[in-house]
Amino acid sequence: MILILKFIKYCVVGFSGMLVDFGITWLLKEKLQFNKYVANTIGFISAATSNYVLNRIWTFESQSNKIMTEYTSFFIIALVGLGLNNLILMLLNDKLKMNFYLSKLIAILIVTLWNFIMNFLFTFAAR
Repeated sequence: MILILKFIKYCVVGFSGMLVDFGITWLLKEKLQFNKYVANTIGFISAATSNYVLNRIWTFESQSNKIMTEYTSFFIIALVGLGLNNLILMLLNDKLKMNFYLSKLIAILIVTLWNFIMNFLFTFAAR
């Protein structure tokens, strides 16, 4: 039951991160004419950083004083997730010609599961 509650909290935080991600991606891609992968990367990293803070405080209630170690682990997992995100985006948008933002949404859903499992097992594991 605790794991399910943590996953629900993680998804709520993830939703806020998705708003950050989509907002920054849209601004950079549509208004500032950045390359879609550069815009996607900046949006994703911005969301990962805000998600770390919220997950540390609310989802996992971390009391660790090793904040940089946690953040580094969280960020490495997010970078792997970013690679998966861009790979899925490339497959769905470039190869299968799906809408960019629908492709991005699908990528986020898949990467959310990956990130939760890895952060639960590694970043915020009770030690």
